[in-house]
Parts: sequence; structure tokens; C-alpha cells
Amino acid sequence: MSVSVPGPIPGDDCWRIEQATRASVIIDADAYFRHARAAMLKAKQRIMLIGWDFDARITLIREDEADDGAPVIIGDFISWLVDRNPDLEIYLLRWDIGAMKSMIRPTNLVTTLKWMWHPRVTVKLDSHHPPAASHHQKIVVIDDCFAFCGGIDMTADRWDSRHHRDEDPGRHHPDGSAYGPWHDATTALQGPVAVALGDHARARWKGAGGEELAPILGEHDCWPDALPVQFRDVEIAIARTAPAMDDQDELIEIERLYCHQIAAARRCIYAESQYFASRRIAEAIAARLGEADGPDIVIINPTEADGWLEQQAMDTARARLFEALKARDPHGRLRIYHPFTVRGAPIYVHAKILIVDDRLIRVGSSNMNNRSMRLDTECDVCIDMALPGNAGHSKDHGAVILGIRDELIAEHLDLPPERVATVIAERGLIAGIEELRGKPGRTLRPYVTPDLNDVQAWLADNEILDPEGPGEMLEPIHERGLFRRMRSAAGRLNLLAHRPDTAED
Repeated sequence: MSVSVPGPIPGDDCWRIEQATRASVIIDADAYFRHARAAMLKAKQRIMLIGWDFDARITLIREDEADDGAPVIIGDFISWLVDRNPDLEIYLLRWDIGAMKSMIRPTNLVTTLKWMWHPRVTVKLDSHHPPAASHHQKIVVIDDCFAFCGGIDMTADRWDSRHHRDEDPGRHHPDGSAYGPWHDATTALQGPVAVALGDHARARWKGAGGEELAPILGEHDCWPDALPVQFRDVEIAIARTAPAMDDQDELIEIERLYCHQIAAARRCIYAESQYFASRRIAEAIAARLGEADGPDIVIINPTEADGWLEQQAMDTARARLFEALKARDPHGRLRIYHPFTVRGAPIYVHAKILIVDDRLIRVGSSNMNNRSMRLDTECDVCIDMALPGNAGHSKDHGAVILGIRDELIAEHLDLPPERVATVIAERGLIAGIEELRGKPGRTLRPYVTPDLNDVQAWLADNEILDPEGPGEMLEPIHERGLFRRMRSAAGRLNLLAHRPDTAED
């Protein structure tokens, strides 16, 4: 049965709870890049760009849509902004290792050198992380009164529309070559929650060796004119991950928030994630699968991770965890699906979304893998109707939350959201998707566990490429592993039940 959870608690499963005077969820980078450009055009004093990656060559909107005199290529756009406004300063912070490859590209290098000579554009590479960790947050803060926070980096290969067409002229690398369909998400936030994200961004900047920045005082309207407002005067929780280091404590707010929210679900959990490889999230799901009246759980993943190394780490762990959870799912309440285009091409899922009932929606940078729980830096935001400040809006905002979920499923199934909402309301989440997904064209297909060779299985079991934290990277191999905590705790998931001939994983 579900656990009564009062909502996020600062100091436990979130950092701060702040009000948003306006908030919206933005799906896919076509909309995000357009709205980000519009918001930055309203900046008066400071823009902070915090990212895993950044590519100065990408276009934010098409050339024929630029009727404001501003450039469409982001590198030129940033230079244009500071040249136009003598009071504006721009700070760009990105993960140091991830920056190396893109920084050496001629166009990026020229733009970066140009910025280095500009007194009001400052670029910094953030090396304040353990070995093998990354800075994975994707945050934009404008004048400490407006922010974007989610899973979309301003880099190449991210742009796509919600149509996810098989061939789209806008979906190409800066060199003109095409890339495949891509699904992503972020949030737009105005008000005190943006002030808090400004505090976080400035702390990240200082931790990376930058100067201490004073907060921006005063407030003005940076909300993009074309962006519909989905939530008004709503409390939002901010949750983070940060690894333990000599000069900082470990932050596991995101991990705790996932576990608490899975435990609180009554009817259904809908998630989109680039990976499904976290043993702690698997434990939380396992605890719900045996319940007679437990929730339906649907996870939308890409067919495979992006890159050979990630496939060895994440796809093999997903296969092991999914098979183990199936063995503990007597009621058939867990599904993993993959989205496909009209012609059957897989759509890469990069979004990080969790929606529980009509109670909460969270969007951020964290994936359902071990790295996001304890090793990389992450930042998620969550609107939860269980927060006291949201009680008066629970009916209206709950309907918005369900509407976002049904629109996401409708996007994947290429169906009207109204039909999706009606069928799921009548049949339930899994039965509804099963009824709707069988048509030709763009659709969702169920995950099929691949055969794992011995090397892949060993890599998955021992978390060689997806460590849970900086300490685990130093542990002996025999003391770590995908199943180590699960096999030792009474009442937890018995992940070795289907491998009786194996004494140690």
C-alpha cells in the first residue's frame, strides 16, 4: 500500500521550497530554444548559463523566424546581447571534461576567444568534481527572477519538435549532417524559486573558482511572451545531488525524493528517463510491485543508450534489473516502453520526468541511474500538491499535472490528448497504453530484454561504468555490485532467485 508522505522536506529530500509566481513544463528543444532566446532578450543585468555541455554553433530559431534583429546562432546571440546592453553580464559555466571536445572545434574556439576578450562575458570550466564524475545540471538564470531548470543542454543534437518527424530539416548538426529524433524536457520558473536557483548558480560559480557574485535585486518580467503559463502561485521543491569531497558534504536529496515519491503513489507512476539502472530506485519499485492494489508503473526509455560505453554500463544494468523486477511483479504492473517514429526509427529519450498520480510532477537533470543519485551533480524541481502551500490549488493543478502526462503519452502515440486521457481514465495507465499503442505509425513499443554476454553481465553486476558514488570507485570489485544491498536485506528484492547457481554477483 502507498505510504502517506507529506511532500518534500527541506534538509531531507529537497534543498529548498520556494514559490513560483508562474511555472510551465517545456517539452522538446524546439520550444525550449525559442523561449530561452525570448527570455534572454529581456535580461537587464545578468544571465547565468550552467550546463553539462554548450555549443556556440547551434541555432535557437530558424533564420526566417528572426524578426527582432537578433542573431539566431547562440554564440553570435550572446555577443549581440552584451554589445546591445552595456549593463548586461553573462556567465557561462560548463563541465570541464565535456567541454574539451567541443572547445577545440574552430567555430567554438573562435567564439570562446572572442568572449575571453569581452569584459562582460566570462566562461569557466568547472573541474570541481571527483574523478569520473560530471557536472550534469542544466540551468539558466536571468536576473535572479526567472530560470529554466531541466534536462536540455544548449548544445548540438538536441533540437527537435514534438512531431519527431523521420526527416526534419531543422534536425541537423552545425556542419549540416542530420541526426536522429530526440525527446527532452525542461521547466520555466518565475519568482522566488528563480531567486533560489540564482543562489545555487552563484554557489556553483564560486565553487568552480569564480569570483563571488552578488545577487541581483529587484524583479522584472522575463517570462517569454509566447509561453503559456501552466501553474500560478505554486510551491516548488528544489532537489540536488552532489558527491562527497574534501570540501563539501554529500547531497542525496534527489535519491531520497525518488524513493519517497515512488512509495507515495496510489494509482500510477509515469516516468521518462535516459536510463533505468539505479538499484535504489529498483528497490523502491520492487517494494510496490507485490501489493495487491499497487500502482501501475510505466517508464519511457530510449531503445539503447547513446554511445558504446554507455550501452555497456546502462543497457546491461537495465536488462538485469528489469528481469529481476519482473520476477517480483505478480500483477503485471511494470512496463518499460520505447517511442518510435512513423517509419519505425527509435526516438532518443533524454527527458527526465516523474509524474505520480495527479499529485506531483518533477523535471530535472537526474536520470534513473546510480551516477545521478550520488556521483554527478544534478538539480531537479518538483511541484507536489502535498506541500501545504499548494493545498488550495490541488484540484486545478492536479488536472494540469494529468494533462501534461496525457500530452506526453499522446506525443509518443501520435494521438489527440483528449482520447488518451479518456482511455487511461477508463482503463488505467498500462491497460490504456496497451489499447492505444497498436496502431501503425508513431507509437510505443515494449522493452524486450536482450541476451547478455558474460562480459556485459559482469560489467552490469559490478557497476564498473556506473558507480554509485566516489567511494564506490575505490572499493574492491567483490564488495560492490548491482545487487549487493538487495541480496543482504531481509524483505528486499531477492534478485538472485533466478540464478541459484551463482553464489556471488
